[in-house]
Amino acid sequence: MNRQEAVRRATELVEQMSVEELASQLRFDADEIPHLDIPEYNWWNEGLHGVARAGTATVFPQAIGLGATFDEELLERVGVAVSTEARAKYNENEKHEDRDIYKGITLWSPNVNLFRDPRWGRGHETYGEDPTLIAILGVAFIKGLQGEGEYLRTAACAKHFAVHSGPEEKRHYFDAKVSMKELWETYLPQFEACVREGKVEAVMGAYNRTNGEPCCAHSYLMVEVLRKQWGFQGHYVSDCWAIRDFHEHHKVTDRPEESVRLALEMGCDVNCGCTYQKILNAYEEGLISKELLQKSAIRLFTTRFLLGMFDETEYDHIPYEVVECREHIELSIEAACKSVVLLKNDGILPLNKKKLKTIGVIGPNANSREALIGNYHGTASRYVTVLEGIQDYVGDDVRVLYSEGCHLFLDQVEKLAREDDRISEAMTVAEHSDLVILCLGLDESLEGEEGDTGNAYASGDKQGLMLPPSQQRLLEIVAEMGVPFIVCMMAGSAMDLNLADNRANAVLQTWYPGARGGKAVADILFG
Repeated sequence: MNRQEAVRRATELVEQMSVEELASQLRFDADEIPHLDIPEYNWWNEGLHGVARAGTATVFPQAIGLGATFDEELLERVGVAVSTEARAKYNENEKHEDRDIYKGITLWSPNVNLFRDPRWGRGHETYGEDPTLIAILGVAFIKGLQGEGEYLRTAACAKHFAVHSGPEEKRHYFDAKVSMKELWETYLPQFEACVREGKVEAVMGAYNRTNGEPCCAHSYLMVEVLRKQWGFQGHYVSDCWAIRDFHEHHKVTDRPEESVRLALEMGCDVNCGCTYQKILNAYEEGLISKELLQKSAIRLFTTRFLLGMFDETEYDHIPYEVVECREHIELSIEAACKSVVLLKNDGILPLNKKKLKTIGVIGPNANSREALIGNYHGTASRYVTVLEGIQDYVGDDVRVLYSEGCHLFLDQVEKLAREDDRISEAMTVAEHSDLVILCLGLDESLEGEEGDTGNAYASGDKQGLMLPPSQQRLLEIVAEMGVPFIVCMMAGSAMDLNLADNRANAVLQTWYPGARGGKAVADILFG
């Protein structure tokens, strides 16, 4: 269906709605309208590196790892796989009338923000620090998500528009002040590419202000640039509870009703959050008109028509069996292999299992599922950690010894034990091994989004680039053991690798390599 036809049908439908019904459609959890045969729909769905938060799905490497592949064609194939699984799950959920959050086909991905500060907790959701790379990969992923059929397979969403690179702790009131040169050279090229080349169906605004205006009601960014200069025709969505920040934190309005007016007038069509529950209050006060509500509703229903929600489409018969199918699992392993970055190798790699009798695998991320998946992830039916990948690869030919070595960030593994209660075991494993694979790094509990992470002291952001003290001590002790060792750094951002660079025989940046990522890491280690 072309957009012109979708707009016509959306307009005809919207013109039959009352003000109350219009208001109900601009929330992320849109109500059903029975007399118009409109089912309820939840706009909030995630697909950053696989269908997320909706049960079983293929978990691909985290976005930062996909960025490290520099593989445009791969990103499109991953997008196709993610959207195909999203459709398959949506088809089955529709049959069971399950229209809950995370179960729709408007995917709030990709994150095309610039990873400017390596401490930013959400940096691993991005493709890196280069606007050109982000643009190329973002467009490829969007094309994969949306497809080239008569209807959109899913609707992608480029986020977070714009100048959004942390800090998480201050995002609700921070004003990102940037020159026009910096804005257009580093922060906007990837969004422009997503709109002009990728034909992305949605754009999400950021929490922060940019040069004084909140990004979910920004006259320059949303009206002048996005709509007028770039010709964006899709819908605009707020980040979650960002419109509430207008009056509570940015102080650009005095109350929710004024925030509603500002957001709608600037073209924010759907509110992730609760402020648009005040639409009727704002209407009754004369702050907004029915025509303004219709304008946003038409954009939203245009997207729903383009997705074929009210028609029979080619995607209705995608079988559930595509979810985490063999082809998608193999694609995730391929992506993980291509994502790994070799930072140092003195010749120890590739390993030859015929020359090894015992391998020591040490570290808090060696047997960690959390270190595989990053954030905004789905649920896999099987995980392969680095330890398991190595064990599977060598089989019974090589003995594999394992020690957790230390807690990810606490001083001890067992609460009643003394500090460094796994260090002696790690030393023993090293002493009995021909070489050591040392798996260090972070997981989503130490770098992530404010509110979603256990890193409460920094609201998701890292305080610095050093490993947690427990891991730093483990690294120092293994380095003193005199046994050849390889560091696998499982993290979504830059870490201080000076000691590893000076003392380790090889260093791999494995990122968060996906649910089966341990197999990929083992394949890399053994060539």
